[in-house]
Amino acid sequence: MYLQHFGLNEFPFSITPDTSYYFASASYQDALNTVIFAVTTGEGFIKVTGEVGTGKTLLCRKLMSSLDQSYKIAYVPNPYLEPQSLLMVLAEELNISLPSDTQVTQHLILNALTHALLNFARDNIKVVVCLDEVQAMPIETLEALRLLSNLETEKRKLLQVVIFGQPELEDKLNHPSIRQLKQRITFDYQLDLLSRDEMAYYLNHRLSIAGYHGSRMFGRIALYLMYFHSKGVPRLINILAHKALLATYGKGKHQVGVREVLAAVSDTQSIETTWRKIGLKSLSLTMLFGLFGIILLMFINNPKLY
Repeated sequence: MYLQHFGLNEFPFSITPDTSYYFASASYQDALNTVIFAVTTGEGFIKVTGEVGTGKTLLCRKLMSSLDQSYKIAYVPNPYLEPQSLLMVLAEELNISLPSDTQVTQHLILNALTHALLNFARDNIKVVVCLDEVQAMPIETLEALRLLSNLETEKRKLLQVVIFGQPELEDKLNHPSIRQLKQRITFDYQLDLLSRDEMAYYLNHRLSIAGYHGSRMFGRIALYLMYFHSKGVPRLINILAHKALLATYGKGKHQVGVREVLAAVSDTQSIETTWRKIGLKSLSLTMLFGLFGIILLMFINNPKLY
């Protein structure tokens, strides 16, 4: 592939969440600081929402790796769980043994969890449950989670819950049957998309982590087009950057240009653009030169675009 060509140790734009590539943009770092503060002060429910591809799972994993050994963490990435299944997953995540010689019921699991949570509190260990993609979780399961979070001592909650989800999670929380859960959300954070400047730093950050030490990888106009088509969504940025690097490597070049970005855009089904509708191959040279001229004028008249 292109690793040796660009002097990279690994692929810099994988869409798999990897905390070593965490990028502390203003919004993401603010969200992380907010959640860590809420967890350390013993708040009940904390909610973080963001559009598809904005890095909620990565933020969740960064949170978990940021907490020290005084915290016991249960991570639930699968939202499609019935109430009893959720309780069983929590028991497994917290290393709670359940009787094997009797039928496991929801009541039995709840008793085991309660006993374990009291023991954790006695040992001054805080339990944090992180749930991902909660907008897809059944309402009955959310209600079971709320009931579990009722457990507390005279001084603090036995369980803290951080939920991550897409914006439509708000609609689910407005359901009358779980209005009490919404009232318990003490911190609510909405992730922002990356700005144009942040995207440029983001690309350089990931390249650096992957071992790149060369000159600027993306040309200025290529960066502008990357931002125009990705809208600052990290996942789309990664997809476009990876494909653009492949196209650049295929041409034996060492800097991503306009044609490579447009090729990446035309090959990405998740991006609805004018390029796809009219077909990149059908664009005449006149249209291409006209477009490039307009973009160049934008850069000349607005130095901030550099």
